Amino acid sequence: MDAEEFRRRGMEMVDYVANYLENIEQRPVYPDVEPGYLRSLIPTEAPLEPDNYDDIIKDVDRVIMPGVTHWHSPYFFAYFPAATSYPALLADMLCGAIGCIGFSWSTASEATLVTLLAARCKAVRRVQASNPEKSEAEILSKLVAYTSEQAHCSVERASLIGGAMIKKVPTDNNYAVGGDMFKKMLEEDKAAGLIPFYFCATLGTTASCAFDRITELGPICNKENIWMHIDAAYAGSAFICPEFRPLLNGIEFADSFNFNPHKWLLINFDCSTMWVKKREDLIGAFKMEPLYLKHENQESGKKRFRSLKMWFVFRMYGIQGLQAYIRKHVGLAKEFESLVRADKRFEICAEVIMGLVCFRLKGSNRLNELLLKRITKSREIHLVPCQLSGRFVLRFAICARTTDSRHIQQAWRHITQLTFEILQEPNH
Repeated sequence: MDAEEFRRRGMEMVDYVANYLENIEQRPVYPDVEPGYLRSLIPTEAPLEPDNYDDIIKDVDRVIMPGVTHWHSPYFFAYFPAATSYPALLADMLCGAIGCIGFSWSTASEATLVTLLAARCKAVRRVQASNPEKSEAEILSKLVAYTSEQAHCSVERASLIGGAMIKKVPTDNNYAVGGDMFKKMLEEDKAAGLIPFYFCATLGTTASCAFDRITELGPICNKENIWMHIDAAYAGSAFICPEFRPLLNGIEFADSFNFNPHKWLLINFDCSTMWVKKREDLIGAFKMEPLYLKHENQESGKKRFRSLKMWFVFRMYGIQGLQAYIRKHVGLAKEFESLVRADKRFEICAEVIMGLVCFRLKGSNRLNELLLKRITKSREIHLVPCQLSGRFVLRFAICARTTDSRHIQQAWRHITQLTFEILQEPNH
């Protein structure tokens, strides 16, 4: 493909993408295919000679689209947002053209792993400074990290990769970790000869969007020389709104902080940001630069060129535009919450603070599992579950940029219709 054809095909692709996004709500949000469906539709080997571009595009519709879950559909209410916008798509095109490779850490999961490894390194050096006779292996066997029982599984995975013991701190009735329980666990572990070194707090948990009490946890971590990392992957974007900034109180105690603009700031995946209070703690833990990577600015850190698409979006939307986008999502979540509360068959299972509503049918877990199964099978809307206090709970997350009140109303009508059908069946 030469420059002239690229220009022509590029305009065609822009039209294709615009048409796809403009008409996305006409597509079933969830695919009606079985795993492995592609096997019979595509060759077993790559073509020896180049394929025709028009045939490739036809195969996108014939082969690829039937298996796609449309995350940007206004009827997608699962997980958390995976943002996109026209400015971000244009900027991503430019990023790809420039091809700036940054050898970096990019997502919230990687941020947790990197900070845990840096904290581990710092803890070993601190202990050895006062106890030179202790070997690194001996110290590592005593190190213990902590996180909420509601934390994302990536925190536990980071501890496995980092070879560190991890303990989950029980949460309160709002599914948040408070200072009293954390302090109690620390005292018990220190008495047993363990060395607490890392705590991952969450602002906006995946299951229920709960907020750990960092104003209580932070002073404890600082006093005990425990690295406090804050994972705000979803909720962090909302802190551009003044009304949500009180949830950030206590950030001054943190050693590191991460959030994902690709979740709720209209930046397409992937784009993750991390701040570190003392950059030398991070750089020092991973400083093994071969000669071919040395340069005069190497201490400035390693970055992928994701900042360009952020710059495009921030300039084209402005702070007010982004605030309005987030507030709209929160308002839609509140609208859905009010619909749930008005129906006595249902209950709200966690406080609705941002764009997530956790709800369920009053009754058994099996009943709610059946409802979700029917919702998934219908392919009209898409939800995923979580478990809160031993209960099977449905998560309704406002995700798509184009979701509006009519989509909320239609989704609720669909849920209540399926509920009515289930409750009319024998044994219900």
